[in-house]
Amino acid sequence: MAKHSVGWPLLQKRWLLGLLIMLSISTVIAFFIRSAFDSCDRHLEEVAQGSARSSGNAPVPVNTKATPPSPLSFMRSKRVLLVSHELSLSGGPLLLMELAFLLRSVGAGVSWITIQKPLQTDGVIYNLEEKMLVRGVQVISAKGQEAIDASLKADLVVLNTAVAGKWLDPVLKENLSRVLPKVLWWIHEMRGHYFKLDFVKHLPLVAGAMIDSHVTADYWKNRTQVRLGIKMPETYVVHLGNSKELMEVAEDSVANRVLREHIRESLQVRDEDLLFGIINSVSRGKGQDLFLRSFYEALQLIQDKKLQVPSVHAVIVGSDMGAQTKFETELRSYVMQKKIQHRVHFVNKTLTVAPYLAAIDVLVQNSQVLHPIRCLINCNVCLYLSRNKNAGPFKGLHVMLFTELVLFIETVQKQ
Repeated sequence: MAKHSVGWPLLQKRWLLGLLIMLSISTVIAFFIRSAFDSCDRHLEEVAQGSARSSGNAPVPVNTKATPPSPLSFMRSKRVLLVSHELSLSGGPLLLMELAFLLRSVGAGVSWITIQKPLQTDGVIYNLEEKMLVRGVQVISAKGQEAIDASLKADLVVLNTAVAGKWLDPVLKENLSRVLPKVLWWIHEMRGHYFKLDFVKHLPLVAGAMIDSHVTADYWKNRTQVRLGIKMPETYVVHLGNSKELMEVAEDSVANRVLREHIRESLQVRDEDLLFGIINSVSRGKGQDLFLRSFYEALQLIQDKKLQVPSVHAVIVGSDMGAQTKFETELRSYVMQKKIQHRVHFVNKTLTVAPYLAAIDVLVQNSQVLHPIRCLINCNVCLYLSRNKNAGPFKGLHVMLFTELVLFIETVQKQ
């Protein structure tokens, strides 16, 4: 570890700050990063031969236009280990995968560890691992000498979610003190049962923590100090930006129309109908229960006041009935109980959300704070459901938004 002995802390800060800047909400930066993909990938194919499985795609034509340098250029030839609590079609793992591909695009060596895997073969995990391997990301075991070697050789280790903290002690053991100073902990959770010393006792010793909202960061700072008696490391708040795919669809009116028609036809929703939507893996705390209660209240308002509005539908993208979760069963039971099954549509988890954004008129997000640049892509309106009624200037954003919107729509139609 001699190469880290003198300038390592200062250099480490530089890497962390650069990484955080890359992940910021700045759409301009997002465009710069992704626009460099085509030109970088060809070079990386040549560099990475023999070290990882390559994609085998046809060479990308050379772009004669000057390409802005990637904000991640300083990570070229650095080694990064990404540790995820699971590999699934849910927010945390997919965000980490996107980071893996961004790092690969500038020539960083990236390894991936999934802590929890089912004993039986899982189609989703297999397909996601194949996708990573094709892009030059090495997938290694979460246990054993290979995991230890990858941790020691890495210049940066990213732990994804609070739960990933339980991987540190059993695997690294006596090597733990050599790895913690180069750990960036990416925390997404905001529920009480994650505040356990078993998960986060090493938080004060890592290089930094990354959290996607000020509300969540303050919550973690207060809860860890009051409940656990530990201090958060230097914490960076990084709001998530839009992907190139979503922005391209948003700007292409023809693609928008085609996707909108296709999805609405599959849901049996007419073009003139009003479609509310929420896109998130279905689980407790993600807002689908608030969404359905709000939607039902809006339907009741339409009926009671005999409002002249289009037929109203709702779509929940992120279903996983294969897992037979108690929460999703409760949601579906609520829909049946209220007899709104002809208006509520459940769609399985998918990596392709652009078609649903094109089809939805009103996107609803479960959020503590407002980030319109993230969700106003090609939806006409964006609503927020907040469990935190003290969320800054957006205090009190909750189920009434649905009914207020319905009243507004009726007013507009009468004009």
